[in-house]
Parts: sequence; structure tokens; C-alpha cells
Amino acid sequence: MATARSVKVGTVIIGGGWPVSVQTMWKEPLESFDDAVVERVRHLGELGCDILRFAVPDMKAAETLGGLAGFSPLPLVADIHFDWQLALRCMDFPIAKIRINPGNIGARWKVEEVVAKARDKGVPIRIGVNAGSLPNDLRDRRDRAAAIVEAAEREVAVFEELGFAEVIVSMKASDVQTTLEVNRLFSSRHDYPLHLGVTEAGPLIAGVARNTAALVPLLQEGIGDTIRVSLSSAMEDEVIAAREILACAGRAKAGISIVSCPRCGRASFDTHAFTARWSDRLYSLKASATIAVMGCVVNGPGEARHADLGITGAGDKVVIFRKGQISRTVDPEDADTVFGEELAKLE
Repeated sequence: MATARSVKVGTVIIGGGWPVSVQTMWKEPLESFDDAVVERVRHLGELGCDILRFAVPDMKAAETLGGLAGFSPLPLVADIHFDWQLALRCMDFPIAKIRINPGNIGARWKVEEVVAKARDKGVPIRIGVNAGSLPNDLRDRRDRAAAIVEAAEREVAVFEELGFAEVIVSMKASDVQTTLEVNRLFSSRHDYPLHLGVTEAGPLIAGVARNTAALVPLLQEGIGDTIRVSLSSAMEDEVIAAREILACAGRAKAGISIVSCPRCGRASFDTHAFTARWSDRLYSLKASATIAVMGCVVNGPGEARHADLGITGAGDKVVIFRKGQISRTVDPEDADTVFGEELAKLE
């Protein structure tokens, strides 16, 4: 497929051959915000989130999100259904993108008002079409993928008639095959940037599996310009999963890659606890490096000799190694401190 046209979302460019951006969505109602909210937004950015979306169910939420946008280190997106006035109000603030479905906004003149203000403010719009909320005349069509694409094309046509080109399109389903089919079909016909994801993908393990199965083939085919890994789990999990999916597809940006053994009866080092303690710090690093967390000498420096930095158990000691060569041997109680010292040399 041809490279998608580019659309600017705050400081992030989607499409046009730019790196695939990572998104997540705030999980709770945004009734107010304080320093803790701003800090969590910042932390999501450190983990690799590029764009952050919020539901906007009412005018209070629109104004609260607008206030947060003035402090956010990430571009913020307002997700709006049904009430076009919420979209208009959000664009009074430095909101980076509006997500709407023109089909549920109502009368054509309402869509025209949203588009007119978006054009005036330089705010792009994402058209979101979900398999579960198709127009009445498409819901029972046997070819579900074709029905979803037709619904998206109808929405795109509205914007084309209004001469508004700053559009990103998403077509989401909860199953892998439909997700593959709709994005392949749409990308063969249009050059709009595509937002990829499997909607309602499920809890952490099931959701990561389904998103990986759907998104990796598409990304490897050059389809997709921004992704959100939808999970019934924390936002941080969505961001890290998205980063790993991009890496599996060969589309990763610079950053740390963590490899770790599953642990077994030979283990003399608790890889699970160590990885949990260090995960956020490691994923926040901008260096391009592989970190190995291994349980014993069998798969420590030997099997993980490719790692730029590694840690493993060795009897009653803990070994720190680089590229398969042991650099330090310490007592378990000193392992975190020494690992941190060695990690600092990579930063």
C-alpha cells in the first residue's frame, strides 16, 4: 500500500511515514485534576505513550479535560458521542484531536459546525467506526468486514464533501479476522492514516494475544499509523503491550527490550519480583539496549549473552553481566543497588 497522508496531532505526526505512535485511554471519569493526574500523564509518556484519549460524556468533563490540556505533557484527545456541543466546547481549549462518529452526532448541520471549528482551530478529527454500532441498514449484512468499511467510507465522504482532510480513521471489531479484513480493505482504497486496535479485546492475557494476532500482520504489511491496545487492565499495561507489539512487527522506536526467563526449580533468583520492581524504570529509559533478567546460571550469561546488561542468580550470590561476561558478583541484598549502578552506565 502507499504511505498514508500525514495528520498532525499536537506534537505527534500520524502517517506520512512517521513512526507508529502509541495511544491509551484514561480509565476513570475525569471529574477534576491535580498534580497527581498530571504526574500520571507524564509517567505514561515516559513509558512510551504518545497520545492520551479521554471520554467526554458531559460539559463538565469537556471543561475539566480542557483545563488539563493546558498542563499535559502529552497531546490529549476528546472522545465524544452524540452531543456535538461537547466537541465545540473542547476545541475552546488546547485539545489535540477530536474523536467522533458523525453517524451519531445527528443532523448534518451539527457535523458541519464541528468541522468548521476544527478547521479554524487546526484540530484533526478521528472517525471511529465499531462493528457493534453500525448503521441499521448495514448491521445484518453477511460480509461484516465490507459493512464496516462501507460505514467508514460514508463518514469519510461527509468530510470530503466539506473539504476537510485532517482525518484519521479507525474501524474496530472484537475479533482478529474482522480487524485484519477491514483494515486491509480500507487501506487498499484510501490513504487516510489508520488507527489500529481490537476493541473489547478482553483481560490482560487474552487481550494482548488478540491484539498481537491482529496488529502484527497489519503493521508488517505497512498498514497502520497509530495503535491502541485495548485491555481490561491498567493504562500502563496497554502502553507497554503496544510497545512490544511494535517490536514484534519490526516497527519499534528506540528503547529498552526486556528478556527474562519464566523461572523453574533451578532458579536461585526471583525473576518475577525483580522484573516487577524494575519494569517501569526500564521501560522509561530511552537507550536502545537489551536487559536480561534470568533465574540461574544455566540461562544467565550463556543463553543471554546478547544482552547489554543482565542479572541472574548463582547459588547464594547474584551475578551482573554484560554481553555474556560477568562484571560483578554480589550478595542478594545488594542486587538492586548494584544493578541500578550498572544500569546508569547505559543511560
